[in-house]
Amino acid sequence: MPKIVKPYSDSDQSKKEQVTQMFDTISKEYDGLNRMITFGIDVKWRKRVIALIAKNNPKKILDIATGTGDLAIMAAQKTIATEIIGADISEGMLNVGRKKIEKLNLSDRIKMQVTDSENLPFQDDYFDAITVAFGVRNFENLDKGLSEIYRVLKPSGIFIVLETSVPKLPIIKQGYLFHSNFVLPFFGKLFSKDPKAYSYLSKSAKNFPFGQEFNNIMIKNGFKEVQNKPQSLGVASIYIGKK
Repeated sequence: MPKIVKPYSDSDQSKKEQVTQMFDTISKEYDGLNRMITFGIDVKWRKRVIALIAKNNPKKILDIATGTGDLAIMAAQKTIATEIIGADISEGMLNVGRKKIEKLNLSDRIKMQVTDSENLPFQDDYFDAITVAFGVRNFENLDKGLSEIYRVLKPSGIFIVLETSVPKLPIIKQGYLFHSNFVLPFFGKLFSKDPKAYSYLSKSAKNFPFGQEFNNIMIKNGFKEVQNKPQSLGVASIYIGKK
């Protein structure tokens, strides 16, 4: 299991409680600061995730750790899905997402709801596709979260994770670590209401398993045909699994 990294080391709250508090605090600034920190390349990665699930013509999609709903919105725009649920533990992030969805007239297809990824309130074998973008490293219990995802995914359904990873090429790895150790915390301190949030995001990314290690965790939790696709020279990865 990955090392447990929490946003606030001086707090006795559980990781889940701390993550909820953190995202509630930074919800209004998250989209703009995230685009700045990633130079907007995360949008390209999300589009690739949606292209992969669109091939399966899903009618019901669950986007876990949906945040402000970027991936759920793309799913509504690029797939035939008639029911899309954006699930997150942060009401603050969901509220920002609801405003975006309403502005785009997508409220009839996307429902945003507070949901614990480790106790999903959905029946077995319900969703055709499930996605998690930059969220699995925030799970308090990774195995429990993945087993819940497996439970609510339909047989032959597709599960896709988009997550940060550490590049293997030395020069790219050095650049990644500099960005993670210095650039990300710097912008967090400069622009964020909660500087510790961006230090946490950096630490959690570096400590989370990636590549074959994460493939093995997915396989352990029942997923088949598991593969990972490194993105942008390995600074992120797309993981694919089926039930």
